Amino acid sequence: MGYESEGGKETLSPSKSASPPTMTLQKAVDMGEYDPEYLATFPEWHTLSQHVQFQFVKQGLDNRNNQLVTSWAETVNMLDFSKKPHLAEALKNIENQMKKLDRDRERLYLEFSKG
Repeated sequence: MGYESEGGKETLSPSKSASPPTMTLQKAVDMGEYDPEYLATFPEWHTLSQHVQFQFVKQGLDNRNNQLVTSWAETVNMLDFSKKPHLAEALKNIENQMKKLDRDRERLYLEFSKG
């Protein structure tokens, strides 16, 4: 990233030599992606055994769970939480995502156990 000046204003812009970031299967999983349909968009997914695919799915589920738990904790621990009723809605949304993750985990474990 580099800084450019436009009419006296400095703006942050990508440097000309930087290549665009490339998403890989491992990066997607590290970022909490676990949906096999999405992971199948990466060519390398199709070269993996079902066992290895399931390990990627499990890793994605665990990463997503860690992200949600962290978000929940950060929200609960905000200063003056009790004086910010709008944060209760944020917590509810995070909790709904956690419930969906649990349902997805059960479904995916069942799908991959059928072989």
